[in-house]
Amino acid sequence: MINHCFYCRGKANPSYKDYEHLKKYLTVRGKIVSRERSGICSKHQRKLALEIKKARVLALLPYVVYES
Repeated sequence: MINHCFYCRGKANPSYKDYEHLKKYLTVRGKIVSRERSGICSKHQRKLALEIKKARVLALLPYVVYES
């Protein structure tokens, strides 16, 4: 069985401190990308969502991105 999850391959966990990497899992509008589109396993998708929310509270990531 091939493991395609980015975090499983690297034996790592998502962290709010690496907010530049977390931006990859947000849409243009700032919504969290679904598991099907991100290619992350369910365990790490749940952790990823929590870490993105932590980064938003700390103002490292925006809640909403407005287009002008």
